[in-house]
Amino acid sequence: MRKWWRAALGRLRQAWVPVVEAALAATVAWLIAARLIGHPDPFFAPSATLMVLGETRGQRVRQTVELVLGVAGGVLTADLMIHALGPGTLTMLLVLLLTLGVTVAAGASSTLILQTTISALYLVVVAAPKGDFRPFRFVDALIGGAVALAASQLVVARDPLAPLVTEARRTYADLADLLDRVDEALERCDADLAQAALDRAREVDGCVERLRSAVRACAESLRLRVRRRRHLGQLEQVEATARHLDYAVRNIRVLARNAVALTRLHTATPHELGTAIRSLAAAVRAAGAALATDLTGQDAGRHAGQADDAALAAVRIGAELLDADPPLPVVMIVGQIRATAIDLLRGVGKDDVAVLNRVDEALGLPSPAS
Repeated sequence: MRKWWRAALGRLRQAWVPVVEAALAATVAWLIAARLIGHPDPFFAPSATLMVLGETRGQRVRQTVELVLGVAGGVLTADLMIHALGPGTLTMLLVLLLTLGVTVAAGASSTLILQTTISALYLVVVAAPKGDFRPFRFVDALIGGAVALAASQLVVARDPLAPLVTEARRTYADLADLLDRVDEALERCDADLAQAALDRAREVDGCVERLRSAVRACAESLRLRVRRRRHLGQLEQVEATARHLDYAVRNIRVLARNAVALTRLHTATPHELGTAIRSLAAAVRAAGAALATDLTGQDAGRHAGQADDAALAAVRIGAELLDADPPLPVVMIVGQIRATAIDLLRGVGKDDVAVLNRVDEALGLPSPAS
Protein backbone atom coordinates (compact mmCIF):
# COMPACT_ATOMS: atom_id res chain seq x y z
CA MET A 1 0.00 0.00 0.00
CA ARG A 2 2.86 2.39 0.80
CA LYS A 3 4.43 1.63 -2.55
CA TRP A 4 1.15 2.44 -4.30
CA TRP A 5 0.80 5.74 -2.44
CA ARG A 6 4.39 6.72 -3.25
CA ALA A 7 3.81 5.96 -6.92
CA ALA A 8 0.54 7.90 -6.90
CA LEU A 9 2.16 10.93 -5.27
CA GLY A 10 5.03 10.72 -7.75
CA ARG A 11 2.63 10.76 -10.68
CA LEU A 12 0.76 13.70 -9.14
CA ARG A 13 3.98 15.69 -8.67
CA GLN A 14 4.84 15.17 -12.32
CA ALA A 15 1.38 15.96 -13.68
CA TRP A 16 -0.01 18.64 -11.37
CA VAL A 17 0.79 21.49 -13.77
CA PRO A 18 -1.14 19.98 -16.73
CA VAL A 19 -4.00 19.10 -14.35
CA VAL A 20 -4.30 22.70 -13.12
CA GLU A 21 -3.97 24.08 -16.65
CA ALA A 22 -6.72 21.78 -17.94
CA ALA A 23 -9.06 22.67 -15.05
CA LEU A 24 -8.52 26.41 -15.54
CA ALA A 25 -8.96 26.18 -19.32
CA ALA A 26 -12.22 24.21 -18.97
CA THR A 27 -13.52 26.76 -16.46
CA VAL A 28 -12.65 29.65 -18.80
CA ALA A 29 -14.49 27.92 -21.67
CA TRP A 30 -17.58 27.48 -19.50
CA LEU A 31 -17.48 31.14 -18.40
CA ILE A 32 -17.23 32.34 -22.00
CA ALA A 33 -20.11 30.17 -23.20
CA ALA A 34 -22.36 30.62 -20.16
CA ARG A 35 -21.69 34.15 -18.92
CA LEU A 36 -20.24 36.02 -21.88
CA ILE A 37 -22.38 34.56 -24.68
CA GLY A 38 -25.25 33.34 -22.52
CA HIS A 39 -25.70 29.83 -23.86
CA PRO A 40 -28.00 27.57 -21.83
CA ASP A 41 -26.35 24.47 -20.38
CA PRO A 42 -22.93 24.94 -22.06
CA PHE A 43 -21.80 21.39 -21.31
CA PHE A 44 -19.78 21.02 -24.51
CA ALA A 45 -17.56 24.06 -23.95
CA PRO A 46 -15.56 22.65 -21.00
CA SER A 47 -16.00 19.13 -22.36
CA ALA A 48 -14.40 20.01 -25.70
CA THR A 49 -11.61 21.88 -23.91
CA LEU A 50 -10.68 18.84 -21.86
CA MET A 51 -10.93 16.46 -24.81
CA VAL A 52 -8.80 18.55 -27.14
CA LEU A 53 -6.29 19.68 -24.54
CA GLY A 54 -5.74 16.13 -23.38
CA GLU A 55 -5.00 14.96 -26.92
CA THR A 56 -2.93 17.81 -28.35
CA ARG A 57 -0.07 18.36 -25.92
CA GLY A 58 3.09 18.47 -28.01
CA GLN A 59 1.23 18.31 -31.33
CA ARG A 60 1.51 20.74 -34.21
CA VAL A 61 -0.93 23.66 -34.51
CA ARG A 62 -2.48 22.27 -37.70
CA GLN A 63 -3.22 18.95 -36.00
CA THR A 64 -4.78 20.77 -33.07
CA VAL A 65 -7.03 22.83 -35.35
CA GLU A 66 -8.11 19.67 -37.20
CA LEU A 67 -8.94 18.06 -33.88
CA VAL A 68 -11.00 21.08 -32.76
CA LEU A 69 -12.96 21.02 -36.01
CA GLY A 70 -13.42 17.26 -35.69
CA VAL A 71 -14.90 17.53 -32.20
CA ALA A 72 -17.15 20.46 -33.13
CA GLY A 73 -18.17 18.72 -36.36
CA GLY A 74 -19.12 15.59 -34.47
CA VAL A 75 -21.33 17.58 -32.11
CA LEU A 76 -22.97 19.47 -34.99
CA THR A 77 -23.60 16.24 -36.90
CA ALA A 78 -25.28 14.67 -33.89
CA ASP A 79 -27.34 17.79 -33.24
CA LEU A 80 -28.58 17.95 -36.82
CA MET A 81 -29.48 14.27 -36.97
CA ILE A 82 -31.41 14.37 -33.71
CA HIS A 83 -33.26 17.52 -34.74
CA ALA A 84 -34.19 16.02 -38.11
CA LEU A 85 -35.15 12.53 -36.99
CA GLY A 86 -35.96 12.92 -33.33
CA PRO A 87 -34.69 10.61 -30.57
CA GLY A 88 -34.86 6.89 -31.25
CA THR A 89 -32.91 3.75 -32.05
CA LEU A 90 -32.32 4.59 -35.72
CA THR A 91 -31.21 8.10 -34.78
CA MET A 92 -28.75 6.68 -32.27
CA LEU A 93 -27.28 4.34 -34.89
CA LEU A 94 -26.89 7.08 -37.48
CA VAL A 95 -25.45 9.54 -34.97
CA LEU A 96 -22.88 7.01 -33.79
CA LEU A 97 -21.87 6.13 -37.35
CA LEU A 98 -21.51 9.76 -38.42
CA THR A 99 -19.75 10.85 -35.24
CA LEU A 100 -17.28 8.02 -35.48
CA GLY A 101 -16.69 8.83 -39.14
CA VAL A 102 -16.05 12.53 -38.51
CA THR A 103 -13.62 11.96 -35.62
CA VAL A 104 -11.74 9.21 -37.43
CA ALA A 105 -11.40 11.45 -40.49
CA ALA A 106 -10.03 14.20 -38.22
CA GLY A 107 -7.25 11.86 -37.10
CA ALA A 108 -8.41 11.60 -33.51
CA SER A 109 -6.98 9.02 -31.16
CA SER A 110 -9.05 6.12 -29.87
CA THR A 111 -9.51 7.95 -26.55
CA LEU A 112 -10.85 11.09 -28.21
CA ILE A 113 -13.09 9.06 -30.53
CA LEU A 114 -14.59 7.38 -27.48
CA GLN A 115 -15.09 10.68 -25.65
CA THR A 116 -16.72 12.36 -28.64
CA THR A 117 -19.01 9.39 -29.23
CA ILE A 118 -20.11 9.43 -25.59
CA SER A 119 -20.88 13.14 -26.00
CA ALA A 120 -23.05 12.29 -29.02
CA LEU A 121 -24.82 9.64 -26.96
CA TYR A 122 -25.44 12.28 -24.31
CA LEU A 123 -27.19 14.36 -26.96
CA VAL A 124 -29.39 11.48 -28.08
CA VAL A 125 -30.31 10.00 -24.71
CA VAL A 126 -30.16 12.83 -22.17
CA ALA A 127 -30.25 16.22 -23.86
CA ALA A 128 -32.07 15.82 -27.17
CA PRO A 129 -32.74 19.27 -28.70
CA LYS A 130 -36.30 20.58 -28.61
CA GLY A 131 -38.04 23.22 -30.66
CA ASP A 132 -36.26 25.26 -33.35
CA PHE A 133 -32.71 24.23 -34.23
CA ARG A 134 -30.08 26.46 -32.65
CA PRO A 135 -26.42 25.41 -32.92
CA PHE A 136 -25.61 26.23 -29.30
CA ARG A 137 -23.72 22.99 -28.75
CA PHE A 138 -21.68 23.37 -31.94
CA VAL A 139 -20.65 26.88 -30.92
CA ASP A 140 -19.88 25.66 -27.41
CA ALA A 141 -17.63 22.94 -28.85
CA LEU A 142 -15.83 25.54 -30.98
CA ILE A 143 -15.38 27.77 -27.94
CA GLY A 144 -14.00 24.89 -25.91
CA GLY A 145 -11.65 23.85 -28.71
CA ALA A 146 -10.46 27.43 -29.23
CA VAL A 147 -9.73 27.78 -25.51
CA ALA A 148 -7.82 24.49 -25.59
CA LEU A 149 -5.79 25.69 -28.58
CA ALA A 150 -4.99 28.97 -26.85
CA ALA A 151 -4.07 27.20 -23.62
CA SER A 152 -1.76 24.77 -25.40
CA GLN A 153 0.00 27.62 -27.20
CA LEU A 154 0.40 29.59 -23.98
CA VAL A 155 2.12 26.59 -22.43
CA VAL A 156 4.39 26.26 -25.45
CA ALA A 157 5.12 29.98 -25.46
CA ARG A 158 6.34 29.75 -21.88
CA ASP A 159 8.70 26.89 -22.63
CA PRO A 160 8.59 25.52 -26.21
CA LEU A 161 10.97 22.69 -25.38
CA ALA A 162 8.99 21.43 -22.38
CA PRO A 163 6.68 19.05 -24.32
CA LEU A 164 9.70 17.59 -26.10
CA VAL A 165 11.57 17.10 -22.83
CA THR A 166 8.52 15.35 -21.38
CA GLU A 167 8.20 13.08 -24.42
CA ALA A 168 11.92 12.25 -24.34
CA ARG A 169 11.74 11.26 -20.68
CA ARG A 170 8.64 9.18 -21.35
CA THR A 171 10.23 7.39 -24.33
CA TYR A 172 13.36 6.31 -22.47
CA ALA A 173 11.36 5.45 -19.36
CA ASP A 174 9.14 3.14 -21.43
CA LEU A 175 12.20 1.34 -22.82
CA ALA A 176 13.80 0.97 -19.40
CA ASP A 177 10.53 -0.33 -17.96
CA LEU A 178 10.38 -2.89 -20.77
CA LEU A 179 13.85 -4.15 -19.87
CA ASP A 180 12.77 -4.40 -16.24
CA ARG A 181 9.86 -6.59 -17.31
CA VAL A 182 12.15 -8.84 -19.31
CA ASP A 183 14.49 -9.12 -16.33
CA GLU A 184 11.61 -10.08 -14.03
CA ALA A 185 10.39 -12.73 -16.48
CA LEU A 186 13.85 -14.25 -16.76
CA GLU A 187 14.44 -14.15 -13.01
CA ARG A 188 11.20 -16.07 -12.42
CA CYS A 189 11.66 -18.22 -15.53
CA ASP A 190 8.06 -17.33 -16.33
CA ALA A 191 7.07 -17.78 -19.98
CA ASP A 192 3.81 -15.89 -19.51
CA LEU A 193 5.60 -12.84 -18.11
CA ALA A 194 8.13 -13.03 -20.92
CA GLN A 195 5.34 -13.13 -23.50
CA ALA A 196 3.68 -10.13 -21.82
CA ALA A 197 7.01 -8.28 -22.04
CA LEU A 198 7.24 -9.13 -25.74
CA ASP A 199 3.70 -7.86 -26.28
CA ARG A 200 4.67 -4.67 -24.49
CA ALA A 201 7.77 -4.41 -26.70
CA ARG A 202 5.54 -4.38 -29.76
CA GLU A 203 3.47 -1.58 -28.25
CA VAL A 204 6.58 0.47 -27.43
CA ASP A 205 7.48 0.59 -31.12
CA GLY A 206 5.40 3.74 -31.46
CA CYS A 207 7.40 5.68 -28.87
CA VAL A 208 10.03 6.79 -31.38
CA GLU A 209 7.39 8.14 -33.75
CA ARG A 210 5.84 10.05 -30.83
CA LEU A 211 9.26 11.54 -30.11
CA ARG A 212 9.69 12.54 -33.75
CA SER A 213 6.22 14.11 -33.75
CA ALA A 214 7.18 16.09 -30.66
CA VAL A 215 10.33 17.27 -32.46
CA ARG A 216 8.27 18.48 -35.45
CA ALA A 217 5.79 20.25 -33.17
CA CYS A 218 8.59 21.89 -31.22
CA ALA A 219 10.32 23.02 -34.44
CA GLU A 220 7.08 24.63 -35.62
CA SER A 221 6.71 26.51 -32.35
CA LEU A 222 10.32 27.68 -32.37
CA ARG A 223 10.14 28.98 -35.95
CA LEU A 224 7.26 31.22 -34.89
CA ARG A 225 9.44 32.76 -32.17
CA VAL A 226 12.54 34.52 -33.45
CA ARG A 227 14.27 34.64 -30.08
CA ARG A 228 13.91 30.90 -29.64
CA ARG A 229 15.28 29.83 -33.05
CA ARG A 230 18.72 29.21 -31.56
CA HIS A 231 17.25 25.98 -30.19
CA LEU A 232 16.68 24.58 -33.69
CA GLY A 233 20.19 23.13 -33.65
CA GLN A 234 19.24 21.11 -30.57
CA LEU A 235 16.27 19.69 -32.45
CA GLU A 236 18.56 18.43 -35.20
CA GLN A 237 20.52 16.55 -32.54
CA VAL A 238 17.31 15.06 -31.15
CA GLU A 239 16.33 13.90 -34.64
CA ALA A 240 19.68 12.13 -34.95
CA THR A 241 19.18 10.60 -31.51
CA ALA A 242 15.70 9.40 -32.49
CA ARG A 243 17.18 7.56 -35.47
CA HIS A 244 19.59 5.62 -33.23
CA LEU A 245 16.85 5.12 -30.65
CA ASP A 246 14.67 3.51 -33.31
CA TYR A 247 17.39 0.90 -33.83
CA ALA A 248 17.65 0.38 -30.07
CA VAL A 249 13.89 -0.21 -29.82
CA ARG A 250 14.09 -2.90 -32.49
CA ASN A 251 17.02 -4.53 -30.74
CA ILE A 252 15.17 -4.61 -27.42
CA ARG A 253 12.16 -6.16 -29.12
CA VAL A 254 14.38 -8.97 -30.47
CA LEU A 255 15.89 -9.29 -26.99
CA ALA A 256 12.40 -9.76 -25.54
CA ARG A 257 11.61 -12.38 -28.17
CA ASN A 258 14.68 -14.38 -27.21
CA ALA A 259 13.73 -14.02 -23.54
CA VAL A 260 10.48 -15.81 -24.39
CA ALA A 261 12.47 -18.61 -26.04
CA LEU A 262 14.77 -18.89 -23.02
CA THR A 263 11.92 -19.16 -20.50
CA ARG A 264 10.31 -21.90 -22.58
CA LEU A 265 13.43 -24.02 -22.15
CA HIS A 266 12.57 -24.22 -18.42
CA THR A 267 16.23 -23.92 -17.48
CA ALA A 268 17.62 -21.65 -14.81
CA THR A 269 18.55 -18.26 -16.23
CA PRO A 270 22.14 -17.28 -15.44
CA HIS A 271 22.20 -14.67 -12.68
CA GLU A 272 24.69 -12.65 -14.69
CA LEU A 273 22.19 -12.23 -17.51
CA GLY A 274 19.79 -10.41 -15.21
CA THR A 275 22.64 -8.19 -14.03
CA ALA A 276 23.50 -7.35 -17.64
CA ILE A 277 19.90 -6.48 -18.51
CA ARG A 278 19.55 -4.29 -15.40
CA SER A 279 22.78 -2.53 -16.33
CA LEU A 280 21.42 -1.96 -19.83
CA ALA A 281 18.20 -0.53 -18.32
CA ALA A 282 20.34 1.85 -16.25
CA ALA A 283 22.12 2.90 -19.45
CA VAL A 284 18.76 3.62 -21.10
CA ARG A 285 17.64 5.77 -18.16
CA ALA A 286 20.93 7.66 -18.13
CA ALA A 287 20.74 8.24 -21.90
CA GLY A 288 17.23 9.64 -21.46
CA ALA A 289 18.42 11.91 -18.67
CA ALA A 290 21.29 13.09 -20.90
CA LEU A 291 18.91 14.03 -23.70
CA ALA A 292 16.42 15.78 -21.39
CA THR A 293 19.20 17.62 -19.55
CA ASP A 294 20.76 18.79 -22.81
CA LEU A 295 17.41 20.15 -24.00
CA THR A 296 17.02 22.17 -20.82
CA GLY A 297 20.37 23.84 -21.46
CA GLN A 298 22.29 22.08 -18.71
CA ASP A 299 25.46 20.05 -18.95
CA ALA A 300 24.52 16.52 -19.96
CA GLY A 301 28.06 15.16 -19.67
CA ARG A 302 27.51 13.40 -16.35
CA HIS A 303 24.47 11.51 -17.57
CA ALA A 304 26.15 10.64 -20.86
CA GLY A 305 29.11 9.27 -18.90
CA GLN A 306 26.76 7.16 -16.77
CA ALA A 307 25.11 5.79 -19.90
CA ASP A 308 28.53 4.95 -21.30
CA ASP A 309 29.66 3.15 -18.14
CA ALA A 310 26.42 1.19 -17.70
CA ALA A 311 26.19 0.14 -21.35
CA LEU A 312 29.78 -1.09 -21.45
CA ALA A 313 29.30 -2.89 -18.13
CA ALA A 314 26.31 -4.74 -19.60
CA VAL A 315 28.40 -5.80 -22.60
CA ARG A 316 31.28 -7.00 -20.39
CA ILE A 317 28.92 -9.14 -18.33
CA GLY A 318 27.55 -10.55 -21.56
CA ALA A 319 31.07 -11.45 -22.66
CA GLU A 320 31.57 -13.45 -19.47
CA LEU A 321 28.35 -15.33 -20.18
CA LEU A 322 29.55 -16.32 -23.64
CA ASP A 323 32.63 -17.95 -22.14
CA ALA A 324 30.37 -20.44 -20.31
CA ASP A 325 28.89 -21.87 -23.56
CA PRO A 326 25.27 -20.83 -22.75
CA PRO A 327 22.15 -21.94 -24.69
CA LEU A 328 21.41 -20.19 -27.98
CA PRO A 329 18.76 -17.74 -26.60
CA VAL A 330 21.33 -16.40 -24.12
CA VAL A 331 23.81 -15.90 -26.96
CA MET A 332 21.15 -14.04 -28.92
CA ILE A 333 20.26 -11.85 -25.92
CA VAL A 334 23.92 -10.95 -25.43
CA GLY A 335 24.08 -10.00 -29.10
CA GLN A 336 21.10 -7.67 -28.67
CA ILE A 337 22.67 -6.16 -25.54
CA ARG A 338 25.74 -5.34 -27.66
CA ALA A 339 23.64 -3.84 -30.48
CA THR A 340 21.50 -1.81 -28.06
CA ALA A 341 24.58 -0.48 -26.28
CA ILE A 342 26.02 0.72 -29.59
CA ASP A 343 22.82 2.52 -30.56
CA LEU A 344 22.39 4.09 -27.12
CA LEU A 345 25.92 5.47 -27.06
CA ARG A 346 25.66 6.79 -30.59
CA GLY A 347 22.42 8.43 -29.53
CA VAL A 348 24.14 10.40 -26.77
CA GLY A 349 26.58 11.83 -29.27
CA LYS A 350 29.49 9.42 -29.10
CA ASP A 351 31.61 8.94 -32.22
CA ASP A 352 30.27 6.06 -34.32
CA VAL A 353 33.58 4.31 -34.99
CA ALA A 354 34.88 4.85 -31.46
CA VAL A 355 31.66 3.43 -29.98
CA LEU A 356 31.83 0.32 -32.14
CA ASN A 357 35.48 -0.31 -31.22
CA ARG A 358 34.90 0.20 -27.49
CA VAL A 359 31.82 -2.01 -27.36
CA ASP A 360 33.53 -4.81 -29.30
CA GLU A 361 36.55 -4.50 -27.03
CA ALA A 362 34.26 -4.85 -24.00
CA LEU A 363 32.78 -7.98 -25.60
CA GLY A 364 36.25 -9.43 -26.11
CA LEU A 365 36.32 -9.11 -29.90
CA PRO A 366 39.59 -8.10 -31.57
CA SER A 367 39.85 -4.45 -32.53
CA PRO A 368 40.56 -3.47 -36.16
CA ALA A 369 44.05 -2.29 -35.19
CA SER A 370 44.99 -5.77 -34.03
